[in-house]
Amino acid sequence: MVWGVMRLKISYICVCAWALVTPSPLCLGDGEELPIAHEQPPVSPWIPAPRPTSSTNGDCRSHVIRDGFVSTQVNVDRFGCNIPGDAANESSIAVSATDPRKMVIGWRQFDTVGSSFRQAGYGYSHDAGHTWVFPGILNPGEFRSDPVLDSGPDGTVYFFSPRLDGPTVLFRTYDGGSTWAAPSQANPGLVDKPWMAVDRTNGIGRGNIYIADEGRFFQSSDGGDSFDQYHQSFNGYPTLAVAPDGVVYVASPYSDVSKSINAQNPDDEPTFEYLGFVSRDWGSGQFGAEPNPGGLFGQTWVATDHSNGPTRGNVYLFASVLVFGDDPLDVRFTRSTNGGMTWSEPIRVNDDPLDNGAHQWFGMMSVAPNGRIDVAWNDTRNSGQATLSELFYSYSTDAGDSWSKNIPVSPMFDSHVGWPAGQTKIGDYYHMVSDNLGVNVAYAATFNGEQDIYFLRIGPWDCNGNETDDALDISELRSRDCNVNEVPDECEYRVDINGDGLTTLADFATFQLNLTGPGIPIAADCTGLLDPDHDGDIDLHDFYLFQHVYLKP
Repeated sequence: MVWGVMRLKISYICVCAWALVTPSPLCLGDGEELPIAHEQPPVSPWIPAPRPTSSTNGDCRSHVIRDGFVSTQVNVDRFGCNIPGDAANESSIAVSATDPRKMVIGWRQFDTVGSSFRQAGYGYSHDAGHTWVFPGILNPGEFRSDPVLDSGPDGTVYFFSPRLDGPTVLFRTYDGGSTWAAPSQANPGLVDKPWMAVDRTNGIGRGNIYIADEGRFFQSSDGGDSFDQYHQSFNGYPTLAVAPDGVVYVASPYSDVSKSINAQNPDDEPTFEYLGFVSRDWGSGQFGAEPNPGGLFGQTWVATDHSNGPTRGNVYLFASVLVFGDDPLDVRFTRSTNGGMTWSEPIRVNDDPLDNGAHQWFGMMSVAPNGRIDVAWNDTRNSGQATLSELFYSYSTDAGDSWSKNIPVSPMFDSHVGWPAGQTKIGDYYHMVSDNLGVNVAYAATFNGEQDIYFLRIGPWDCNGNETDDALDISELRSRDCNVNEVPDECEYRVDINGDGLTTLADFATFQLNLTGPGIPIAADCTGLLDPDHDGDIDLHDFYLFQHVYLKP
């Protein structure tokens, strides 16, 4: 069974610009105060101005709105409505490197909140996140945890989720989540909380898959068919990033960083240079914060700058860190401009008053191809209660020297409701992926009184990847919008003739009349809405995709 969901439409006006800056000083010395990075705003403000939204989903609560920012629930039934009684958390998102219309989100799926048994849940979108399909589970009945997704340079989306009670496999989809190949039977034997990154550079490591856990490093140079395993002294739960030159960085809790120059070479055994602790002011510990008592309060994220300007190759760290006293958790940022040898002073990115008792937790970071740094986190500043959070967002266009004003982008939710049996947490992390116009966020929240997965687009929509706001593409006639749903027709995949966000009998008659067969070109008109695979004809493969999203009465 396949489910779909209508995405509310929103457009934004924004201006982006670069600011070239000199590096910050190095780490703090004894007795020095942690600097706050809000004395100067970014040179060019980027926060979008949303336009009004509307809904056609009746009484379904499949999306929530905060000041124009629309979060769409992904784990929904075929009519886009919440499925009562389940739980979903620990979301990871991948955007196809060759087709930004195609996205996949994976998560821990608990079919009933009364059980601790979790499986590999997933949803996919082929219109850049406007609408989502929740087909169900990969390999149903297998106990899986800690999903992480990434895209290879050829657009293959890899889904890794350890099976702690049996063989671990790697799932792969070549069409953005519609179908999945037989999983790789490689068995790295991973323990809890691995992370994965795929090399999308043009170097010798292009296409390599890297996975790390707290004591090992795994490398595949054959698309995941096999993995080589190496013992490494990574601490805690590491994350990974691949730099423009193919260097692999691994960041562990407590700002513990290592890098490998030769991991990209499939003929070498990877060796890692330990770069040490970034700063004593980075904080310590990861467990037991009040908002998420049974889980992490966040991962330490590492990212690298792939832009073509002077910041190319910068290495960035971002995390929720413990602050002892009346300001229990902050989100902090630091950077290295010399390959991790030295680091800038940690910057407090959250701009709430000091010592107000607020928790900034589940911090996450991604870097756009143009070098803009996006960060988001859960924040309790407006509630005064550790259990009530909102998702907040900030960005930097000057390599982290200054940060935009923090803004809430979700309604408030209670992180202490909807815990699956035996768990006192809403998972351990969120995840996001940036492009030059905005950022795609996958996060868990409890707006329905239970844990669910949501997709949030912050910034202008750019489903066709031309780095122009989709709304401008339509208004300036570069793109058609035949069904007037504010999505360029070249991004449609739902055969949604009337623009209601659903594929129903109202659309089927038109589709049936135009099922002409392979090799027969379609007219350069609104007939393109009937070609969800965008191959220029209307054939049985289009009918196959139609069946995936068709809603029977």
